[in-house]
Amino acid sequence: MSVPDITSSENPRHPSWLGYRERGSVFAYWLIARLALLLGRRVTRLLLYPICVYYLLFSRTTPRASRAYLTRVLGRPPRLAEVFRHHLYFATALLDRVYLYSGQYDKFEVVCHNTEVLQEVFASGRGVLMLGAHLGSFEFMRASAAHRRYGFTSNMMMYEDNARKIATVLDGLDKHKERRIIPIGRVDALLMARERLDRGELVGILGDRAVGNDRLVWVPFLGRPAPFPAGPFLAAAALQTPVILFYCLYDGGDRYELHFERLTERMTITRRSPAELEAWVRRYAARLEHYCRLSPYNWFNFYDFWGDQNSNGGTPPGTG
Repeated sequence: MSVPDITSSENPRHPSWLGYRERGSVFAYWLIARLALLLGRRVTRLLLYPICVYYLLFSRTTPRASRAYLTRVLGRPPRLAEVFRHHLYFATALLDRVYLYSGQYDKFEVVCHNTEVLQEVFASGRGVLMLGAHLGSFEFMRASAAHRRYGFTSNMMMYEDNARKIATVLDGLDKHKERRIIPIGRVDALLMARERLDRGELVGILGDRAVGNDRLVWVPFLGRPAPFPAGPFLAAAALQTPVILFYCLYDGGDRYELHFERLTERMTITRRSPAELEAWVRRYAARLEHYCRLSPYNWFNFYDFWGDQNSNGGTPPGTG
């Protein structure tokens, strides 16, 4: 099995999110998680308000990135309350991971849309590649698989080097030991994914951030070209498995909405065909834009996504 050798002719500049280093210690994250479990979600969510205010007052990167994105998705400069809401949605989704990994899935109301497209694939005994983004909480896909008893096992291809401390805490909370990660960057990552797909399992990957030396493909997104990684699409072409888009959007309170869409039965990218690769990335970006407009405060890429700023950016911890 090999990945097609396709070189994007576009600007190879990579975004700066990989340069972000986690703040705090494992103990600090562990303490926050334990307080969340002790105090409960309703009380702990109140503590998120001063944390978000702190970011608005003392962080230059995240409010600036939030304003740049919200200006595009809303079609106007955002109000301060909207920038705050964007931060609060991110903080809430991060907090809710604590309850998911501790087995408290029933705390949430999860509305699932188009689950039949997923069930049709698994009814045939095949595995499926789930293509998502840093939009909402991708953790609910794994939780849905575990607690709704859909009859499949989920895995996630992830780059965790910028969030190892939070990953350590989550691993300790994982009541059912279901956090099945395929680390992106390992030479055998694609082989691991192939083995699990062959067993009829689900493999998820996020398609909106480049890692390492990943090629970039620039396609229209929210009004102007933006860089998307080629890697997830080349992997899908190499794995030759059904590809389903998934997004789990936070809708306020304890409500999430999990959306599934069939992207393709088989992704075909001919060797050295940048046009075919770009066409798939365009389709992905168009659907991602649709869901950003549907629920604009769920976009959790707090860095210079479009390359509009000259200074280095970053991203809050735990975005995975």
